[in-house]
Amino acid sequence: MIEQLVQYDKELFLFLNNLGSESWDLLWVIITNKLTFIPLYAVLLYFVYRYYGLKGMFVIIFSATLMILFADQLANLFKHSFQRPRPCREEDLQGLVRHLVENCGRYGYFSGHAVNSMATAVFMGLILKDRFKYLPFILLFWAFIVGYSRIYVGVHYPLDVITGMFFGGIIGWMFYRLQLILQRRLVLKN
Repeated sequence: MIEQLVQYDKELFLFLNNLGSESWDLLWVIITNKLTFIPLYAVLLYFVYRYYGLKGMFVIIFSATLMILFADQLANLFKHSFQRPRPCREEDLQGLVRHLVENCGRYGYFSGHAVNSMATAVFMGLILKDRFKYLPFILLFWAFIVGYSRIYVGVHYPLDVITGMFFGGIIGWMFYRLQLILQRRLVLKN
C-alpha cells in the first residue's frame, strides 16, 4: 500500500514538474525563493501595527516567531525520521526531473516552505480577517502557489507539499489561538 502511494506520488510529481516550460522557469524560481515575499511580510506587519498597536504587534511577532521555529523544527524532525530523498536525489528520476534551483537538500518529507507558508497564511489571515474580508483567501492562494513552486523547481514531491500544508494549517491555527491568549493576558494586566 505505502509503496503504491509512493509510486503514485512520483508519477504525479513527474507530470506536474514536466508541465513547466523555460519561459516560466524564472518566475517559479523567484516564487520559491524565501526572500521574495519580504515585502508581503512588511505589508502584513504594517497592517498588524495599524490595527493592534505596538503591544499587539509585539505579541503577534513573538507568536509568529515561535510558530515558524516550531514549524521548521517539525519539518526537520519529519525529514530526518522518514529520510525520503528529494526527487532531485533519486537516481531513477535523473534525466526526467526539471531541477531548477542549485540547492536541493537531502531529504524532502515534508516541505518546510509549504508548512511555513501555510502556517503564515492561516495565522495572518485569522488575525486580519475582521479588517480585510478577502485576505485569508488571498493568503491561502499564496501558500498554494509557494507549495506548487517546490514541485515545479524539482525539489519536492506532491505529498511533501500536501503534508506540509496540512501541518501548516494546524500550526497556524494553534499559534493564532496562542496569540489570542497572550493578547487577553496583556489587556487584563493593563
